[in-house]
Amino acid sequence: MAATFEACLACVLRHEGGFVHHPADPGGATKFGITRATLARSRGRPVSVEDVRGLSREEAGGIYRRLYWDVVRADDLPPGLDLALFDFAVNSGPARAVRTLQDVLGVAADGVAGPLTLQAAREADTADAVRRLTRARLAFLSRLAAWPVFGRGWRIRVLAVEREALRLAPSSTHPEREPSS
Repeated sequence: MAATFEACLACVLRHEGGFVHHPADPGGATKFGITRATLARSRGRPVSVEDVRGLSREEAGGIYRRLYWDVVRADDLPPGLDLALFDFAVNSGPARAVRTLQDVLGVAADGVAGPLTLQAAREADTADAVRRLTRARLAFLSRLAAWPVFGRGWRIRVLAVEREALRLAPSSTHPEREPSS
């Protein structure tokens, strides 16, 4: 489902932007949202800030596919929920994103997108699952020490991703609601 991945990647990259090295960002230097640590893990060796600055969109896409999209098994999720979970994984790590989805779906939260999680996701009302995942994600983000610095931007991003996910969701005929957090 390369087309689905590419469409979701385009959405993520609209929010991630280019090279940034904000002093308050615990991830340090990033490009396309890829941190120095993630780039080093992908390449299997230490990398410099200049390596991050030189990261290509193609390499970033490959990293997102292998280390995020595939890990959360987004190809096996309903449209819309794939985007919401992928974007969450990009920002907060795949295990946290999957655990939060599992909590939302009422399955054992082990951080692994296995058969029970995927079945529960397919059986859930997708729009409702996207909305509940968004609320849980915003609640998590609002507890982070960096919320006062980045919270406004995170909230805008998460709500924009929610809108796009609901547009893609099979159950998107339900009226959109603003998350309560």
